[in-house]
Amino acid sequence: MSASAEAPAAPAAASRKRSVVRSLLRLWPYVRPVRGRVFTAAGVAIVAASMGLVMPLVLKWIVDGPVTDGDTAGVWLGGLVLLVVGVTEAALFGLRRWLVARPLTRVEADMRSALYRHVQRLPVSFHDRWPTGQLLSRGTGDLQLLRMFLAFGLTFLIVNSATILIGFGVLLAQDWLLGLILIGPVVPLIFVCWIFEQRFSVVARRAQDQMGDLTTVVEESILGIRIIKGFGRHRSQARAFDALTRRLMDTELHKARLLAAIWLVILSLPELFLGIALVVGVGEVADGALTAGTLVAFMTTAMTLRWPVESIGFLLALCNEAATATDRFFEVMDVEVPAEPGTATAAAEAGATTGDGLRFENVVFRYPDAAPDSTPVLNGVDLHIRPGETLALVGGTGSGKTTLIALVPRLYEVTEGRVTLDGVDIAGLSRDEVRRRVAVAFEEPTLFSASVRENVLMGSPGSGREDLDRALAVSQAEGFVGALPAGSETEVGEQGLSLSGGQRQRLALARAVIGQPAFLVLDDPLSALDVHTEARVEAALREVLATTTALVVAHRPSTVQLADRVALLSGGRIVAVGTHTELLHGNAEYRHLMTGEHTEEHNAYSEVAAR
Repeated sequence: MSASAEAPAAPAAASRKRSVVRSLLRLWPYVRPVRGRVFTAAGVAIVAASMGLVMPLVLKWIVDGPVTDGDTAGVWLGGLVLLVVGVTEAALFGLRRWLVARPLTRVEADMRSALYRHVQRLPVSFHDRWPTGQLLSRGTGDLQLLRMFLAFGLTFLIVNSATILIGFGVLLAQDWLLGLILIGPVVPLIFVCWIFEQRFSVVARRAQDQMGDLTTVVEESILGIRIIKGFGRHRSQARAFDALTRRLMDTELHKARLLAAIWLVILSLPELFLGIALVVGVGEVADGALTAGTLVAFMTTAMTLRWPVESIGFLLALCNEAATATDRFFEVMDVEVPAEPGTATAAAEAGATTGDGLRFENVVFRYPDAAPDSTPVLNGVDLHIRPGETLALVGGTGSGKTTLIALVPRLYEVTEGRVTLDGVDIAGLSRDEVRRRVAVAFEEPTLFSASVRENVLMGSPGSGREDLDRALAVSQAEGFVGALPAGSETEVGEQGLSLSGGQRQRLALARAVIGQPAFLVLDDPLSALDVHTEARVEAALREVLATTTALVVAHRPSTVQLADRVALLSGGRIVAVGTHTELLHGNAEYRHLMTGEHTEEHNAYSEVAAR
């Protein structure tokens, strides 16, 4: 958990240039299923806005007709027409909202589901690079912003543009000179809006990325609350949070200043020209060139157009933020999921060697973001675990043990060489097939906010109560599970932190063995257990290991005793294979790892490994 003010940013260029329209058009596949209601809603909104332009024409008739002629009945009739027009306009706007509310909420839900499914399918190397908060902010805040844009911003961008065009047509039809005066600000407004869009897009992206950084810090602080309290780091974490909050606040204030500037221009420039038009119009009425009703209708129409014109700044800002949210969404969606072998699976299985066990053949591995010429983590690993054999993998810290076992369930893909299950290259099998054959239990047990039963059954969803009881018995978890308030139906809470480390590790082990897998990969599965529980688990685990092919990372002699043979990993290579006794007597490095004994021979091994 980081306590620095500089939270890690997503691997994306925050200020890169892009077309707002091109970005927003990428939403079309998600909007297409509801396009009928969206377009209908836009049409209804245009009609509703047009009703507002009918009112000035009714006013013109009232002023030049009944008012001029002293016709009281005509004035009442005109008032009734205005009431009907107003009620119709309000009803149409209500209809528009009803048309888009449900379908666009469904669009947001579909996009969130698509993002979740895609993130689940992406390789572990992707999650190694991306901060959790950045993914959370894309799946929550960004998608909410897109729904608001589609439901409100896009509709009113269309409606207000249409209203402005229709309105200026009405103005020119009423008096072409006054109409031309009001059109005067259009060109400078377009230029100012273009400048605004260029600057606002960069700041909007920065703000959304900073929100992702802030989300990351909050998420890490909550998950690591025990560490923060245990080391008394709440003040430093608060300072880090405050620093990120201030950065985000400064960016939001920058956005506000840009919006204030564009609003100042958009509000003041049309008002100036409206004043000029009013002066000219009054002069024309005084000269008899224009009726009073026409001037009233003209000015009323111009006032009706104030909101569509004034909203340009807000809608431009919303468009830019929506385009940025779209870019951030597709930055994740555009990450390619590694291709599955498909029909190659059958061909691969056809060449299988029955009962060949698990093999690593000249395996080389570099992490995906490592330089091609960098020293590989694993460099030519050759290892064979025979069918039904349990092999312990031993090595110093940083030797690559966890990386090696992560290759078996294809959490990472080998850079060179291959890994085979019973003679079948796992690269030719689908990941689902590999993970059906291989069960894993990691050193750091991860549990989910679900019941004990649900957590264990994740290892074999089709298993029943008998299988669950057997798995809990193997991991020696039935005792503490039975003592929980609701037994195996007890919710363990987020990350399983309501349980002890040893209890979480035993449930993770139960999850690995419940499906009776053909291949079992265990990463130091007993490290958090006390010696007495460890002995009981080992005794029960021996029965499971007798019927499966297992690779077990071991750090303690007691765990090594479970294995038929031991492999020593050093410097990215397997440097020795044998029984525990053979290696203990014949290999200084292994003896040092198991007993802590230092010898000149071990020092020589260390120097060679370092080189």
